[in-house]
Amino acid sequence: MSSVERAAPDTIVPVILCGGSGTRLWPLSRKALPKQFVPLLQGKSLLQLTLERAALLSPRQIIVAAEDHRFLVQECALAAGVQSTILLEPVARNTAAAMAAAALNAQPDALLLFLPADHHIPDAQAFATTIRAGAPAALTGSIVTFGVHPSFPSTAYGYIQQGAALAGQGAAHVVQRFIEKPNAARAQELLLAGGHFWNAGIFLIQARTLLAALQASAPDILASCQQAVAAQTADGDFRRLGKEAFATCRSESIDYAVMEKATNVAVVPFAAAWSDVGSWNAVAELTAPDAAGNRLHGQAHTVQATNTFIHAPHRPVVALGTSNLIIVDTVDAVLVADAAHAEQVKTVVAQLEAAGVPQAQNHRHVARPWGTYDSVDHGERFQVKRIVVKPGATLSLQMHHHRAEHWVVVSGTAEVTNGDKVILLSENQSTYIPLGQVHRLRNPGKVPLEIIEVQSGSYLGEDDIVRLEDTYGRVDNANVYATQGPEIAL
Repeated sequence: MSSVERAAPDTIVPVILCGGSGTRLWPLSRKALPKQFVPLLQGKSLLQLTLERAALLSPRQIIVAAEDHRFLVQECALAAGVQSTILLEPVARNTAAAMAAAALNAQPDALLLFLPADHHIPDAQAFATTIRAGAPAALTGSIVTFGVHPSFPSTAYGYIQQGAALAGQGAAHVVQRFIEKPNAARAQELLLAGGHFWNAGIFLIQARTLLAALQASAPDILASCQQAVAAQTADGDFRRLGKEAFATCRSESIDYAVMEKATNVAVVPFAAAWSDVGSWNAVAELTAPDAAGNRLHGQAHTVQATNTFIHAPHRPVVALGTSNLIIVDTVDAVLVADAAHAEQVKTVVAQLEAAGVPQAQNHRHVARPWGTYDSVDHGERFQVKRIVVKPGATLSLQMHHHRAEHWVVVSGTAEVTNGDKVILLSENQSTYIPLGQVHRLRNPGKVPLEIIEVQSGSYLGEDDIVRLEDTYGRVDNANVYATQGPEIAL
């Protein structure tokens, strides 16, 4: 077992749940780069801020994430300076399965703090103090949740009604009931009644307590996760859950699977600022308004506008005479919405996906474990990419069945494997990779390598990559391709 699982029983082990897709923040957040990875605040992502906040409790953490995001997670952990065990889900199965898998990877008496990766809590010290206040109740067998003091009658959050205080358990109270997201009138009633808190979706619980609750309320989920953990494999910081077993697991949130059925749930109030950053209205509130109520980010400008939010990191965006609008500009998609309809962005994304619009899921700028690429231009039989390779990083040894490539070095030094030749290219030098040629790109230098890649051919999709060797443990497609064709997972 790793050092994460050997923590003392009274040591809080943060478990960061990082599997969300964040479609409510489209077009900035997309399936390939969900909101928890987007640098929204002070140049940092919500995941990095969450890891830094949780580090006040422990520098050793467990992160549960999607297989496709493993290197993004690893980079955030390094940036936050935490030691992480990254548990990889082969498919998304909601929070009950994610929490079960984490508990099964921990010591039975480990005190686990389950945190969403995409919340914003500016007062990290107040957060840590509140979490520690829940430890006595969790160590005596309670499932401890944390309720945020409501600052307005929100219809976007579920509520927790507080019951009697737990004797000898400090700030912990019995949870009298959970309340679904209310309408406006009901939310106002709950706020005025007092004793009702927003459900933050944060839980402190011993591993054995959670597993017992799952056995009682959702034994099928627990059984699938037990099989997936038994079949999991280790790869450095990564642990890959058994794919077949995990795929059979029922997808359900921990709220429905356990919390609403359990009788040993306690709540500890949290009085500081909190946001789940669940809509563009919530993002707007993180920016101070001007005298007209406008909230502006980047190259945003307003003329005779009121209560308008503009996110414009790439180019000037001007709102003239607008009111109560949300404007989000990215390099390949723009959202313009009435602020009253911000919660419906998820529905819009579903419609775009159904229509086959690629921008519904993917950004033009794509992160890879070796660096990034940006699709600068494309046509019927060509595509131009700007590729940046980190110092010392290497792309996979690969070939393509449908395209040829021409590489031009813009800056840095490139080591190129082109068939049976290995050559070094420097600034303004180039090479041609014929269709079907085995090739590889490596940056042997100390500075980033930047190249322009021009692709030409009958099919230019990212799934026309046959990987023969790969530093990052990605799927070996050399044999699979021949029988399944280009439509394979990469």
